[in-house]
Amino acid sequence: MTTTSPPPAVIKTKTGSTQLWSRLGLVPFFGYVAIFFILPTAVIAYSAFHAKGDDGVSSFGGANMTAALSGPYLDALWNSTKMSLISAVIAASLGLVLAYAVVTSRGGILQRLVSTSAAVLANFGGLPLAFLFVAAIGNAGVLTSFIQKRLGLSLREDLGLDLYSQSGVQFVYLYFLIPLMVLTITPALEGLRPEWREAAEGLGAKGWQYWRYVAGPALLPHFLGSLALLFCTAFSSFATAEALTNGTLSITPLRIDSALSGNVLAGQENLGSALALSMIVVVVPLTLLYQLTQRRSSRWLQ
Repeated sequence: MTTTSPPPAVIKTKTGSTQLWSRLGLVPFFGYVAIFFILPTAVIAYSAFHAKGDDGVSSFGGANMTAALSGPYLDALWNSTKMSLISAVIAASLGLVLAYAVVTSRGGILQRLVSTSAAVLANFGGLPLAFLFVAAIGNAGVLTSFIQKRLGLSLREDLGLDLYSQSGVQFVYLYFLIPLMVLTITPALEGLRPEWREAAEGLGAKGWQYWRYVAGPALLPHFLGSLALLFCTAFSSFATAEALTNGTLSITPLRIDSALSGNVLAGQENLGSALALSMIVVVVPLTLLYQLTQRRSSRWLQ
């Protein structure tokens, strides 16, 4: 008994229908991106170049962007960049070491525990995080009082840890940046194949040579992408810094909050949009860099 296959036209029709339905499934995603990313970005860009003159007449111009990139606003942008970069580099280094220790350990329970904890802590921030650190190492925190009474040391005077300063905010940022690094770099570390090390050792390579010529180049794109992600996360953080410093820290997100609260000069009502646009200009290329490095590293670490 022989079986007959359907005509090519039928197969083509079914394939075309499948592709059509699969593309229709992307409509909600593109709708979400258009409503919550493209449209707000367009509105921000429009408002950033829209200003009112002294006579109250609206016009397009670069006055808002000029103000956003000069004076105290430029200092805030530079301060945000510097603070985020320092926090990201420290968190990336510590997170890489922690993730490598977990991946190379033989305890499955430890790996699951660290992965679960990292997933929770990476999404913990804002006012609850600020309250947690104030209660622990604030001026009257539990740990602060304990160290003061038992050891006679002051976290602020003797150890230089001022929770309500820029360095204190950077220290708090590590609480969620390190777990985020663990989550992003762990798949790359797990993708390092044991036969690569065996092959390197068989050719007479030492441990540092394996990391220098084999594992390092394979991990570098993923590490740089993770570093960019950590930078963007710290760069856009707002609530924790605002709660710890009462809005006095000179960073761009807090400047935007001040602009939205009406604390701007006359004729610069859209200054907040200009500040937000400057942040978008910084974040978007780094986001694209993260996507590019992830795609490149996936060719090796599969």
